[in-house]
Amino acid sequence: MKRLARKRTRLLRRKHLIRPRPRLCVYRSLKHIYAQVIDDSKGETIASASSKDAEIKAKGEGKVKVASMVGELVGKRAIEKGLTEVVFDRRRYRYHGRVKALAEAARKAGLKF
Repeated sequence: MKRLARKRTRLLRRKHLIRPRPRLCVYRSLKHIYAQVIDDSKGETIASASSKDAEIKAKGEGKVKVASMVGELVGKRAIEKGLTEVVFDRRRYRYHGRVKALAEAARKAGLKF
């Protein structure tokens, strides 16, 4: 029941996020953080970055610092593809710590949300 309730909540939240702009979706595990820019109208990923990328993995710093590097990298990759505006989808994660660091770094890279 709990799994179904979470799935329903996720779908309801996503319904409010779907706009003509792509969404920057964040997934945070205990060790890593992942971010991807998704175009929901086409159902494809436009740009992505994670703490497992070779550019970031070698650095080996704290989790918040790594999250800001991931945000900067995904922002840079999205700008290279021609995107400037996205909708931020933090899923069920509170806007603080690693999620906040990722969002602020993406903004600093040039994404607007």
